Amino acid sequence: MSQNIDRRSLLKSGLLTLGGMAVAPHLKAGAFANAPLYLDRSNRIYRSPLLREHFLNGQSFEKLDASKMIAKLNANENPYGPPAAAMEAVKESVNGGNRYAWRELYDLIGKIAKKEGVKPENIMMGPGSSDLLEKVAIVLFKDGGNVVSADPSYMSLMNVAKSVGGTWKAVPCNDDWSHNLKAMEAAIDKDTKLVYICNPNNPVAMITPGKELEDFCSRVSEKVPIFIDEAYIELAVGADTKSMVGLLQQNKNVIIARTFSKIMGMAGLRIGYIAAQTSFLDQIQDITRGGMGIAYTSIAAASAAMDDKNFQDNTRKLNHEAKQYLFASLDKMGYKYIPSYTNFVMFPISMDGKEYLKKMGEKGVMVRSFDIKDQTYCRVSIGTMDEMKMFVSALQDIS
Repeated sequence: MSQNIDRRSLLKSGLLTLGGMAVAPHLKAGAFANAPLYLDRSNRIYRSPLLREHFLNGQSFEKLDASKMIAKLNANENPYGPPAAAMEAVKESVNGGNRYAWRELYDLIGKIAKKEGVKPENIMMGPGSSDLLEKVAIVLFKDGGNVVSADPSYMSLMNVAKSVGGTWKAVPCNDDWSHNLKAMEAAIDKDTKLVYICNPNNPVAMITPGKELEDFCSRVSEKVPIFIDEAYIELAVGADTKSMVGLLQQNKNVIIARTFSKIMGMAGLRIGYIAAQTSFLDQIQDITRGGMGIAYTSIAAASAAMDDKNFQDNTRKLNHEAKQYLFASLDKMGYKYIPSYTNFVMFPISMDGKEYLKKMGEKGVMVRSFDIKDQTYCRVSIGTMDEMKMFVSALQDIS
């Protein structure tokens, strides 16, 4: 069953906006940016019908004790980047910072198009993939309509869709946290303008098998555009991770997002892209220019990072090894985690979420805490092996 979510229904449900409250900076970033923060009656941030987030009231994590902040594991960042080649490219490109980088951007687009097996005109660049998710939402929902997606999921697109006049039809994930594609298809109606699928999914880290997803996208995109967010797909190990970009060659109405923030280790350099039919990208170009917000230096870094296959392979390897260490540690401690195909892990905890954040912060570890269906979870990003050992030690101390 899906649920239509808009701002008016939130206010009617008794949720209160945080207004000017000094909330930890990460709570207004990433998956939950570009929307007001609402509190439910239990003083948790309302993220979706199924998801609430705990936060430390009126203070950032850094204010707990900055000297102890030794493991930042709350933002799904790559702890190994940027690649050395990308850093060198930034240094070399700074002298060109007085010029617009259109030629360099077109060169990068050509390189990406070759990698993805599409034409350059099928690629649009942006300062991070979230920027492009938001542009899509503005274009499609400025005149209303609804977007269908899983709950929980990455919220940037849905938040912007709601802010410009659209609504969100939230479809609960399956019991194994994969997308309930059958229910999502059933939720499509005459007002549906987009289906959004984050695969692997944030914040639950689960993946929907590639063949199942491809069959769904191929069929359902004949009715309505489908946006597949593949931000974490290059970090998935041991799963069917087929990209949906090949559907563009079959003239399917799909949009695929990729980012340099995760496997490339360039979250702070802000660069990503979408691959889509040229007719769809033209709709975006009618109101804004793709690629305009990317720095000259970031373009140079992205091109260099693409060539550094060793860095990407090493990131994937180290992420997998640190995650396996975490799994083994959680197994020994009796925690039942959700299988992860990303660089973060969700597992249920018995402690109050806010108290958990406070205790972990006092140990110098930054994580996230959510309630899903009234069960409290920790979401911990995968850092270096040393950082994961710090996390496990802190978890043992407070358990």
